[in-house]
Amino acid sequence: MMENSQDLCNTEGDGDGRKAVASTSYTPTAGSSGYRLFGRQGSVHNSLGGGQAADVLLWKRGRVSFGAIVVATISWLLFERSGLSFLSICSDVLLILVVLLFLRANYAVFRNKQLQTLPELVLSEEMVNNAAASFRVKINNVLLMAHDITLGKDFRLFFKVVVCLWLLSVIGSFFSFFTLAYIGSIISITLPALYSKYEETVDRCYGKIHRQFSKHYKIVDDGVFNRLPRNVPKDKDS
Repeated sequence: MMENSQDLCNTEGDGDGRKAVASTSYTPTAGSSGYRLFGRQGSVHNSLGGGQAADVLLWKRGRVSFGAIVVATISWLLFERSGLSFLSICSDVLLILVVLLFLRANYAVFRNKQLQTLPELVLSEEMVNNAAASFRVKINNVLLMAHDITLGKDFRLFFKVVVCLWLLSVIGSFFSFFTLAYIGSIISITLPALYSKYEETVDRCYGKIHRQFSKHYKIVDDGVFNRLPRNVPKDKDS
């Protein structure tokens, strides 16, 4: 009985020790999670949608992710190095695909083989309505921003739009559209997986950069932006 009670006490002590270690080890993580990249609330997988696309972006389906990189690289080489136009390449690819499918179907009939049933490619009304509603909201937001900039209502918004457009112009002068699309595809497939692997380190560095940037932005905001008029005064009738 005494040995059992001592073992029980040791077990409880070990459990309390584990809880204490867990609580102390969790504290830095909780502190580092105060700043998360892009204001993320849940896990990286949930932030990316939590479906098959998230599995591909996080390399949980390694073959599909590697295949996406191979396809993107081949497509970039075709568009950039072949010298053919976008319309010519798309027409040639569709032509080859249609011919191969047609020959495959007729070959199966000639050999008295039954082809596998293909799923019907049909867009549901709900899917189209959801896509149209989402697209309408985004377009309305862009039009509202353009309206405010045109009327001179928000100098901060005007400044951000000018800087973004200028950066796009500079980047576009060095790279073509297909090269930018290829770089974006490679980044979208590789960076989420790297961020998921080094999440705590990236969030901690992001927190430091965010604090420094917020401090300098507050100085500029108080010294410059707040002194500028948000609305352009209307001309008074003389």
